[in-house]
Amino acid sequence: MTTMTVKTPWHLWVVGGLALLFNAIGPYDYVRTMLEGSAYLASAGMTAAQIAHYEALPIWVHAAWAIGVWAAIAGAVLLLLRRKLALPVFAVSLGAFMLNMLHTYGLSDGGRIMGQQMAVTNVMIAVILLVLIGYCWMMSGKRVLR
Repeated sequence: MTTMTVKTPWHLWVVGGLALLFNAIGPYDYVRTMLEGSAYLASAGMTAAQIAHYEALPIWVHAAWAIGVWAAIAGAVLLLLRRKLALPVFAVSLGAFMLNMLHTYGLSDGGRIMGQQMAVTNVMIAVILLVLIGYCWMMSGKRVLR
């Protein structure tokens, strides 16, 4: 039995590199928030009400946040390594992100507190993760990811 080697398309490097750069924002923000707390949040321009909202997040939201940001980075690295595992890892990131959105917009007053700009940012994050999942699906189908 022979195995066929599929050439890596140029766009995989572009998509993977951009995914890595974009998704690096999440862990950066997460680590700074965990290490510096309200001082970092204030330096990022958050209001006292927004900082209080972040400080009151339940542990399961913190867990989902951590899983989401680190899975997004792992998904980008796996995509650059041409691994099929990138798809389910990006899906885990999206699932964790959606748990955060459930808390923010459904189980708390976070949507009002965080404001419209954060809502737009959240939609953008969800769309980017969906596009990355679709891209991984397409590349898996073409046997680019192994």
